[in-house]
Amino acid sequence: MPTTASEATALRTNLADYAVTKAMKDGRVKSDLVTLDFCGPTPAHNGFKAMVREQAFDAGELAIVTYLQAKAYGKPYVLLPAPISGRFQHHCAGFNVDFGHLDPRDIEGKKVGVRTYAQTTGLWIRGVLRHEYGVDLDKVTWMTLGDGHLAEYKDPENCVRLPAASSIPDMMLEGELAAALLGEDMPKDPRVRTLVPDAQAAAKTWYARAGIVPINHMFVVHKDLSKKRPDVVREIYRMIAESRALAEGVPAVFPPLGLEANRKGLQLAIDWALDQKIIPHRLSVDELFDEVTGSLG
Repeated sequence: MPTTASEATALRTNLADYAVTKAMKDGRVKSDLVTLDFCGPTPAHNGFKAMVREQAFDAGELAIVTYLQAKAYGKPYVLLPAPISGRFQHHCAGFNVDFGHLDPRDIEGKKVGVRTYAQTTGLWIRGVLRHEYGVDLDKVTWMTLGDGHLAEYKDPENCVRLPAASSIPDMMLEGELAAALLGEDMPKDPRVRTLVPDAQAAAKTWYARAGIVPINHMFVVHKDLSKKRPDVVREIYRMIAESRALAEGVPAVFPPLGLEANRKGLQLAIDWALDQKIIPHRLSVDELFDEVTGSLG
């Protein structure tokens, strides 16, 4: 990376196409100070492992759970207070009603599929099941397809790896799994019900009480960039904010910009990640940022 302010700094960047990033990626939001080389894979989450294991990118998005693990295991990235994606997750646990009705606690003692145990969708919906519906997560056998993004991380003992070619949606539909934690992969099938009763209404009620939209992905930069070129990091934040301002089709309720605006959501992610054995020790919200990124917004 260039280190002089007189020339644009080129950064290897992993960032997907979202409503809030579209103006950054299509060139409507530009900078004389930094050039973002969008060289990551599609989908962008396929680059998360290379980012935290090999430092393959200077900047980009990371799932919040992946970032919490990266921070816990000493990886050299720092968080910007800039959510890239987020949504309510109450609808992301489903089951096939043909095999009988399930209330949330009925999954105790049964097999439930999730792509990876440390997946962010899994964190949020398991937290809802535990704290809103009293599910003992330790009594569920979590059937997974892959490992986590961090090499140092190991799944809890009540996780079992499925054969590589398995389809969690199909296994749920066929009754081989009692339920599945799925995001966009939830089958559009009339037999599928949400494990959380009336999930949309439950999410609205939860939001009215908690005031939190669960964060999926946030923007991060390499800590050396923040240390050596704080002007570039501030410029990236400006670009993200400007791109968000130009966005169309963003949900009315969406994770905000700014550290304090996201403090409650980040604290909950930390609490639930520790509770679910996803991070090895407690983190504070403030240590996710440095002096530069913590002051943004």
